[in-house]
Amino acid sequence: MPFRTVVAKELAGLLGVLSHPNRIRILEELKDAEHDVNALSAAIGISHSGASQHLTLLRAHRLVLERREGRHVFYHLRQPAIAAWLVDATRFLEPERDAANELRTAIQRTRRAWSGRPANGRAQNARPSA
Repeated sequence: MPFRTVVAKELAGLLGVLSHPNRIRILEELKDAEHDVNALSAAIGISHSGASQHLTLLRAHRLVLERREGRHVFYHLRQPAIAAWLVDATRFLEPERDAANELRTAIQRTRRAWSGRPANGRAQNARPSA
């Protein structure tokens, strides 16, 4: 298999794991410190079993590691740089926000134009005064 195909396949797998909002939030919660399942489920607002299932997937893809202390299991990022990478990835969302703002402005201007109101908001008379 060509090297580009191998790397593309691995990246697709990584992005697939990151494709759930709760998994992204778990990674962000783990960026500064390790946490157990209870702390993560409380921070994210999901059930204990839901957090556990997400952690199982993250662990299977080597994104998080666990540390056992008696009966407690604490999770931490295998590569903390992934949290910074996710923050950087938010830049790709900005053009969508800009497009939404541009569309919102266009809609407002269109409403004014179609309703016969100039930019100052006052209605224009349909006929000139005599």
